[in-house]
Amino acid sequence: MRNLVLKLAVLALPLTTGGCVKTVASVVKAPFQAAGQVVDWTTTSQSEADRNYGRKMRKQEAKEGRARREYEKQCRKHPEQCQQQGQPSQQGYDGYRAGY
Repeated sequence: MRNLVLKLAVLALPLTTGGCVKTVASVVKAPFQAAGQVVDWTTTSQSEADRNYGRKMRKQEAKEGRARREYEKQCRKHPEQCQQQGQPSQQGYDGYRAGY
């Protein structure tokens, strides 16, 4: 009888410790997973960099468009102020330029 109980205990041991092994594995992997997440948060992928650069350029181009429209509006009101020096017939925009 004692021998049978011992055999059942030995056979049941892997079933009862399976959860413990899984928990230990999770605890061991946790620091590495956390470090990987921190690296993901602190680095910028190429697609993120491209997206951010595109957004920056669109903002700059919008700023240039607003400046040019304001310049043209002022030229319509006061054309004598918009003429370039030495070339009275040509008008030139000398304001903000995107990407420079």
